[in-house]
Amino acid sequence: MAAACSFRSVARAPPPLRGLARRGVVHCCSTAPPSGGTSTSSSKLVLEVKERLEREHPGLPTGRNGRDDEEMILWFLKDRKLSVDETVSKLTKAIKWRQDFQVSELSEESVKGLYQTGKAYVHDSFDIYGRPVLVVVASKHFPSKQDPVENEKLCAFLVEKALSRLPLGTENILGIFDLRGFQVENGDLQFLKFLIDVFYYYYPKRLGQVLFVDAPFVFQPMWQLVKPLLKQYASLESSKPSRLS
Repeated sequence: MAAACSFRSVARAPPPLRGLARRGVVHCCSTAPPSGGTSTSSSKLVLEVKERLEREHPGLPTGRNGRDDEEMILWFLKDRKLSVDETVSKLTKAIKWRQDFQVSELSEESVKGLYQTGKAYVHDSFDIYGRPVLVVVASKHFPSKQDPVENEKLCAFLVEKALSRLPLGTENILGIFDLRGFQVENGDLQFLKFLIDVFYYYYPKRLGQVLFVDAPFVFQPMWQLVKPLLKQYASLESSKPSRLS
């Protein structure tokens, strides 16, 4: 893909994706993954959540990513610090969204129009921590010309694709926003709000880190609007900019 070629000198394996800019300033947002392992008490909580979902929301789908998916239940339990009530609430919202958004039916063919623009893609390489890398090329995003629903579908498809590539023992992905060439017409606060909701409500703690590469001056007003949104969620905390070598 043409968009990936511009990163060839720094995105290679091994070692994979040590950085996308030699002298670029990067804003970094990190999340800590839930601790691994399944204790006896956790297993009991998984069963409790599973029974409550069956009792209170029998209409929710079952199977993979459904109300009886114990792996998914455990992940949300850890995200909600083992609170059964909060897990049931958040998991119900996530499963309903997946059902309404028809996430399981998304494919490269169904998002072909926007996918071929190269505005976003899952990189062929992993980062230095073995995480799949989701890249967004902001200069190719034109909210006034592109269907917002199709943009959201592309986002969901690529998140699913990145997560499907998780190596054993790896729990989250790296997100990179390439802001080189960003202009005012590329700004899209509504999509950024959707993106934040996606990673807070539907894929909690699956986004391990975010890098904003070479943010131009015109991006600063957008960043000032985004920061308060990030602060609303305890699992998405911004840190000071760091400089890549």
